[in-house]
Amino acid sequence: MLVVQTLLWEDELREPGDLAPSAPVTDRELELAEVLIKALTGIEVRDLNDEYAHALDQLVASKASVGELVEPAEAAPVVDLMAASSRH
Repeated sequence: MLVVQTLLWEDELREPGDLAPSAPVTDRELELAEVLIKALTGIEVRDLNDEYAHALDQLVASKASVGELVEPAEAAPVVDLMAASSRH
């Protein structure tokens, strides 16, 4: 079984340590990995912003300092992932 998960935020990246698979990797799996890496190049993790985490941090800081909740900023418009993925 091959599982692929996209990490979006820099704090989700960790050193793999001793997580290497015990099963051998086939040439076909390596080719597929190369295709995926080439398809995902151009995305700079440091340029992405986790707006939800930022809003949550502000809410917690506001509640801790004032004891009252502050209205969060208006949410960004929803992005159609299917339309966005077909452009690439």
